[in-house]
Amino acid sequence: MTNNDSRVIRAELLSFDADPGEGDNPAEGSVRHYTDGALWLENGRIKAIDDYATLAPRLPEGIETVDHRGKLVMPGFIDSHVHYVQLEIMASYGRQLLDWLNDYTFPEECRFAQYEHALALSNAFLDEMLRVGTTTAQVFCSSHPDSADAFFTASSKRNLRMLAGKVLMDRNAPEALCDDTLGGIRDTERLIADWHGTRRLGYSLTPRFAPTSTREQLDATGGLLRNDPSLWLQTHLSENTGELDWVAELFPDSHDYLHVYEQSGLVGPRSTFAHGIHLDQDMRRRLAERGANLAFCPSSNLFLGSGLFDRLAAREVGLDITYASDVGGGTDLSGLATLKAAYQVGQLRGQPLTAWQGLYGLTLGNAKALSLDDKIGRLAPDLEADFVVLDPEATPLLARRHARCRTLGERLFALMMLGDDRSILETWAGGKCQHRREQA
Repeated sequence: MTNNDSRVIRAELLSFDADPGEGDNPAEGSVRHYTDGALWLENGRIKAIDDYATLAPRLPEGIETVDHRGKLVMPGFIDSHVHYVQLEIMASYGRQLLDWLNDYTFPEECRFAQYEHALALSNAFLDEMLRVGTTTAQVFCSSHPDSADAFFTASSKRNLRMLAGKVLMDRNAPEALCDDTLGGIRDTERLIADWHGTRRLGYSLTPRFAPTSTREQLDATGGLLRNDPSLWLQTHLSENTGELDWVAELFPDSHDYLHVYEQSGLVGPRSTFAHGIHLDQDMRRRLAERGANLAFCPSSNLFLGSGLFDRLAAREVGLDITYASDVGGGTDLSGLATLKAAYQVGQLRGQPLTAWQGLYGLTLGNAKALSLDDKIGRLAPDLEADFVVLDPEATPLLARRHARCRTLGERLFALMMLGDDRSILETWAGGKCQHRREQA
C-alpha cells in the first residue's frame, strides 16, 4: 500500500538553482531541466526529483502517477507586492498615483471594515491568484484589522504560504481609513500573535507609505521590526514624482525619501519597497547594503504613468529586484503578464529581459529576496510542493509559435510573451492541486 499523500508528477520539469545572469544563455549550473522528469511528492513536500527513467525504479509500487507529458512544470510563481483589497478597482480609468488613491483606492478600501466583505474578496483574490499560477504573495490588506484576519483565515484554509499585513496609516487619508497611531500598532501586535508563523503564514508590517504615517507611527513600526527579526516589512518608495515632492514637505529633516524609512529602522533584509523608480545610485546602494529589495511593478508603472524602472542600475549595486503585479494599479495578476510588461519596460530602457532572468525572478529570485528560499522557489527535495503546470500549447497562437521554437529558451520566451491564465493548466500548493483550468 502507498501513502495517500504520495504521488508522482511526470512532465517536463524546469527549476533554477541560481541566478542565470543577463546573457542570452543561462549561466552554467543555474538551470535544472528534465525533458521527461518525475517529481515525487509526499506529505506536501517534494521527496525527490529526477529523470523519470532514473526515478521510476525507486517509486513505491502502486503510487499514483499524474501524467503531464507535453506540459511544463515549474515552481509556483511568487508575487512580492499586491493589494488584495484593490481587486475590484482594477482598470479604473486614467489617474496618476495620488489622484488615483483619492478617487478610487481610499473609497474602495473603506468597504473592508466589514469582515464578511473582506472574507469574500479574500477568497475571490486567492481564486484569481491560483488561476494564474501564483502560490505565494506578499499582500497589503486595508487598515482594518478584520481585513487581515479575513485574508489570513482564507489563506490558512487553503494551506497557502502567504505574507500579509494590516495597513498602518494615521494621517492624510479619509477618517474611516486612518488608525490611531498607537492603536494601529496594538492591532498589529494582536495580528502578529494570532497569525505570524501559523501554518504557512507570515506577518509583514505594512505602513502604506511615508505620507500617510506620522514619524511616531513609523518609529513604532521600526520598534516592532527590531524586536522580532522574523517579521517582514512592506511599503512604497519613490513611485511618482509628485509623491517625492510631498514627502520632502512632510519630512523636512530627512535628506531623501529613503532616509525617512532609515531613520525609523525600517530598512533591512526582510524589507520590500514597492516601485523604487525615482532613485539615485546612492539610495540603491544603501538599500543593497541592508539587504532590502525593490518590487518591480511594471504593468502598474506603465498604467499610472509613474516611470520606467531601471533594473540594471539596481543589479549594478547588488540590489535584489522582485517582480510584482501591484493591483489595482497593475493591469493583471498573472506573473507571465508581469514579465511581459517588464520586458517592454526594459526595451524602452535598452535593457531587455530574457526569459531565463524573468522566470528565475518569478520563482527562486523572489523567494530568495523574501527570505523564503529554504521553503519555496525551487523544485528540490524537502521543499514545499508548490508548483504550476504550464500548457505551452494552451491557445492556437501559442501552439503555432511553440511548433516553430528550436530551443528551450525560445519556448520560454514565447510563453512569457504570449502566455496568460489559459497557459496555467494546474496550480498545486502544499502538495495538492488547488486549481485546474476548465476544459473548453
